[in-house]
Amino acid sequence: MTQIAETVTFKLAANVTKEDFVNIMKGTESFVRNADGFVFRRLSAGDDGLWTDTVIWADMDCAQSAAAAFPKQDFAPAVMAAIAPDTVTMRHDFIHWTVGAS
Repeated sequence: MTQIAETVTFKLAANVTKEDFVNIMKGTESFVRNADGFVFRRLSAGDDGLWTDTVIWADMDCAQSAAAAFPKQDFAPAVMAAIAPDTVTMRHDFIHWTVGAS
């Protein structure tokens, strides 16, 4: 099976600070960490205010299952309220090559 890179990009809602958002996202850790097929996650942001939430999943079924379950979690309203809705894009891409530190 080929691993999947889930990439979500977005900007924060106008009243949300970087620190507030990171704390909100920490509330999603248990759900993601315990989801079937979870491999890795990284939350990053650029100077332009664009955020990227990258999650690596074991396969497409695991990625799609987690994506479907995420909005039903108790933390979801806080996450969604912190994100500018018209800025969100989400992709599930097959990973074809990976290089790690040696």
